[in-house]
Amino acid sequence: MTEFIAPPCDGVIEVLYQDEHLLLINKPTGLLSLSGKNPLNKDSVHYRLVQDFPTATLVHRLDFGTSGIMLVALNKVVNGLLTKQFQQRTVSKKYTAVLHGDLINDLGDIELPIAKDSEHFPLMKICHSTGKPALSQYQVISRHPQRLCTRVCFTPTTGRTHQLRLHSQQIGHPILGCDLYRNENSQQMSDRLMLHATVLSFTHPLTEQRIDFVCSSPF
Repeated sequence: MTEFIAPPCDGVIEVLYQDEHLLLINKPTGLLSLSGKNPLNKDSVHYRLVQDFPTATLVHRLDFGTSGIMLVALNKVVNGLLTKQFQQRTVSKKYTAVLHGDLINDLGDIELPIAKDSEHFPLMKICHSTGKPALSQYQVISRHPQRLCTRVCFTPTTGRTHQLRLHSQQIGHPILGCDLYRNENSQQMSDRLMLHATVLSFTHPLTEQRIDFVCSSPF
């Protein structure tokens, strides 16, 4: 597969919350979370943030096309404490997505194990022998039969690479605008990946206060 070179991103990173320990930001679509090895892929969330916050480190990532809430640590101790919360799955995340077609059920679980597809990098695949457990819960927000799409809220309980995109494709309803996991119509129905990290809930590592932050979907 040809090496991916990210096109220029005019989107701006919005700081939603800031204290001396951490940031909550709104990542624009079309921006890498971390800079790539190729100098042409230097622009990223991390590259931009360290210009103003030199000690900033990303606690987690969002895919290139995904927009929405990201959590950023401002020192190593906080990074370690927040990373532990992700590992222990005490962080709760919700995503808004627009899927191709009309889902039969108003809510459901997608439980399919995910593994790297070594023959088709960077794709992931469903593999019941080598895949890691992956669970995505969804609930329909609204249906749009004229536009042949359905808006849903996803709550992933695991955080596998490309999890929501692959799971959506596997149930026959890929996310609009997705270039990797698509059907013959879904990609061209949107000029961006219709996936946005809407809610992030975690415990502040210093104050121990539970924080529930919402970042409304731009679509």
